[in-house]
Amino acid sequence: MIDHSFAFYGLAFLGIILARYFVLAGAIDLLLSVGFGRPTIDNCASTTADHSKVLPAYRDPPPGRFFCREISPEIRRDIALSVLSSVVFALGTASILSAYDSGITRLYADIHQYSLWYLCVSYIIVIVLQDAYFYFLHRLFHHPLLFRWWHQGHHRSNHLTPWTSFAFDPPEAIAHVLFLVGIALVVPLHFITVIAVLSTMTVWAVVNHLGLDRLPANFPHHWCGRWFIGPAHHAIHHRQYRFHYGLYFTFWDRQLGTQAPYYDQGFDDVTH
Repeated sequence: MIDHSFAFYGLAFLGIILARYFVLAGAIDLLLSVGFGRPTIDNCASTTADHSKVLPAYRDPPPGRFFCREISPEIRRDIALSVLSSVVFALGTASILSAYDSGITRLYADIHQYSLWYLCVSYIIVIVLQDAYFYFLHRLFHHPLLFRWWHQGHHRSNHLTPWTSFAFDPPEAIAHVLFLVGIALVVPLHFITVIAVLSTMTVWAVVNHLGLDRLPANFPHHWCGRWFIGPAHHAIHHRQYRFHYGLYFTFWDRQLGTQAPYYDQGFDDVTH
């Protein structure tokens, strides 16, 4: 790693993070709009109301959905929040790299410093820790004293789209960055592992916010949906806040009673 200033790291990664967000979210949104249609702006309110109570079985989308030529105010708001979150994540990344240059972190660049199998093990460790951190932090954000200031921005969009995936209030974005900073200080991680974790986090966030409205009923609501978070699982959370706080796995929701009681029945209806 070549030493650079904090400002250089911040600006460079702000560009990378924003490009990643617009390219990935935009491409998937366009694909879904072309393939399955997007609800019209006039239709958004009514279809959201129709889905205010999540049905146990995931049915085909209601009629009257077609491509929107205009960007809705909800999407504009999600994009604005995502840009703010990108600034926070860029500053966090700059902090980590500056700390690495100073020899403070446990990051390493020499792939032979640890055994090759450790790349996989360290990736799993970070994913499991991040999932637990996210679950308990997410539940905390839904406390009435914190929700308005820390998490309400993410829930303002009733109709989920890929643009919602990183629409965090700044305090929430800071809380997520603190996990990454802490991990870099404590767990030895190769830069390949860091990139893999960040890529997983990005793709998973986008997939979780695809919603149920523009997807085939059987995607991806097959058996692995019992163990991994997906669009169905997270869409329920956005409509019924007391359920489904996980990031990657359904483990904590199942163990701590925050799994929707009709969730497995919904899978039975879809997969049989």
